[in-house]
Amino acid sequence: MSSLINTNVFDYVNVLDKAMDASWLRNEAISNNIANADTPGYKRQDVNFEIQLAKALRHSRYKTMDAKVADVKMNRLNPIAYTDYAGFSYRLDGNNVDPDTEGVYLAKNQVVYQGLYQSVNQEFKNLQTVMK
Repeated sequence: MSSLINTNVFDYVNVLDKAMDASWLRNEAISNNIANADTPGYKRQDVNFEIQLAKALRHSRYKTMDAKVADVKMNRLNPIAYTDYAGFSYRLDGNNVDPDTEGVYLAKNQVVYQGLYQSVNQEFKNLQTVMK
């Protein structure tokens, strides 16, 4: 079993795990945005992960997807929360949160999280099939 851990068998699972962490963090950011929709001066928060992942995969430009995923530096793949449109505001009180838009973002993020969850489960099913 220890020889399995030292191979690239879990490369996809590790990347999917990071993506799930990012999606969870985005869910928290969106929930905070909704909770602070009436707070004067509050600026919406979001999470930057997809751009980091795209850069990490583009780094290995002429390789297969398996090779690209194997080359991803996991310590460089960290979701980062940031203030979105800091200089923009919908209202006179300086707040830039639109609750309706946040609801759409929340629903989208939940679908993304479910897809990532199913992908991780599928990877483990594939491993189970190989080990039989």
